[in-house]
Amino acid sequence: MPVAPERLLELAREALADRLLEAKLDLGEVTLVVAPERLREVCLELRDGRDFRFDTLIDLCGIDYLGYGEAEWDTVEASHRGFSRAADERTHPRLRPVAMDLSVENVVEGQRFAVVYHLLSVELNQRIRLRCFAPDDELPVLPSVVDIWNSANWYEREAFDLFGIVFEGHPDLRRILTDYGFLGHPFRKDFPLSGNLEVRYDPERQRVVYEPVSIEPRVLVPRVIRETARRRGAPTTPEVGEEGSDA
Repeated sequence: MPVAPERLLELAREALADRLLEAKLDLGEVTLVVAPERLREVCLELRDGRDFRFDTLIDLCGIDYLGYGEAEWDTVEASHRGFSRAADERTHPRLRPVAMDLSVENVVEGQRFAVVYHLLSVELNQRIRLRCFAPDDELPVLPSVVDIWNSANWYEREAFDLFGIVFEGHPDLRRILTDYGFLGHPFRKDFPLSGNLEVRYDPERQRVVYEPVSIEPRVLVPRVIRETARRRGAPTTPEVGEEGSDA
């Protein structure tokens, strides 16, 4: 029988107390945060421990926390101009089609890139989430867990390809989704949103050509956070032409 998440959290704290940076219950699932130098031993304990038996790695993904908590539109209500507003590279640096300065206030050194591991115990029918931050933002490196869970092989290659996270000890760390010769890592927050080049077929040359991007990136629909009519206790059906309606 699977144990309750609250009990699993207690067991993890007891068995891994001195090896965890944080342990909490989040969204009904236990989340553990571990330092890179303790990652492998924690993974081995989670796989082989009598109370854990997490024999299956069901997912591994990279995360870029650059600009975490920021929003492109900082507003609580729509303006009188509605959706005609737009952000461009002059008003919002995130949209600049060039590499950005990483000196963002809310980015702590060594806390930008992380890898999240989702583990499943088939035998005990329970799940757990493990998070590990790379210590270096310029060259994020974490130990590979391929020899612990073989399913990590392609997942680590994907995180390397899309985020540039290097997994030390991986037997064959190559790109897996982008093309040969691709420059950069497209899931990084400072990667140009539209890329540096665009590809099209030129009928006159009768071949595919690479050209500088001709479309300027813009945010055309503002994200507005506001109380809904339902929460205010007002009628839920907006009047025709009312801003924010589907009309």
